[in-house]
Amino acid sequence: MAGAGKIRFPPSLMPPTRDTPDPSWNLNSGDLWRDMAKIRVTAPLVHNITNYVVMNLTANALLSAGASPVMAHAIEEVEELAGLAQALVVNLGTLSSAWVEAMSLAARFAKRRGIPVVLDPVGCGATAFRTKTTRRLLDETSPTVIRGNASEIRAIYRDGERTKGVDSQRGSDEALDAALGISEQYRCVVSVSGEIDLVVSNGKVAKVRNGHPLMTKVTGMGCTASALTAAFCAVNPSAGEAAAHAMALMGIAGELAAEKCSGPGTFQPVFLDLLYSLDQTQVSSRLRRGDAPEGHPA
Repeated sequence: MAGAGKIRFPPSLMPPTRDTPDPSWNLNSGDLWRDMAKIRVTAPLVHNITNYVVMNLTANALLSAGASPVMAHAIEEVEELAGLAQALVVNLGTLSSAWVEAMSLAARFAKRRGIPVVLDPVGCGATAFRTKTTRRLLDETSPTVIRGNASEIRAIYRDGERTKGVDSQRGSDEALDAALGISEQYRCVVSVSGEIDLVVSNGKVAKVRNGHPLMTKVTGMGCTASALTAAFCAVNPSAGEAAAHAMALMGIAGELAAEKCSGPGTFQPVFLDLLYSLDQTQVSSRLRRGDAPEGHPA
């Protein structure tokens, strides 16, 4: 449940759905490439407390993008590792009570150090344990970025919202009001993955139209987006820009991988290759922002 000083709206008091669009901001391929280059040059250390299912993929994705991953969850060392890292990822995919305590300790220490914390509330709304843990971590740490699918974001904000395991039953547009409310309440960036990714920061919304349906057939792509978000946060002090750049990189690499592979089994290695090899021309020609018509780069 919420801690002291935090406001959580019961369903009967939820703010009304907005009739007019919120102010938007758009991505710039030059800024995206700048951050990609910084990651490749500086290799920021990203500490991941993540789940068994995705550890290999997310570690390799960070390496392919140029970052340096460490995957560690033992409570005896997370505080020390958080002192070495440039960003922290807390991922709720395979929870246990011991891991929750390690996540809480690492996140609180990271916040004291001033390094960015990315929270991935995997499966929030599916069980009471996941929802309670998500809200506990939110209240204890107020993370820099919350990155999840639409159902997870709605479950954080609305009591009684249920999810289908770790999969979203909602489109990203259905989570916009929840994302705006969470962003305001916790003073953080909220990144919502979907057919169109939404990144909410300071009341403004960025839309990323890149991606491919095949990405939903490979486990761990959302968790990979969270890991890459942390890498971008390590090199860009604007968490909103960093989160949007991570989703754009995911989408561009996903599109290109889908064109080159033969199915889900070959998608993953091709995707990793593209994270490693993407160049500025590809980034510029492929980036599709919120104001661009579907199928046209901006």
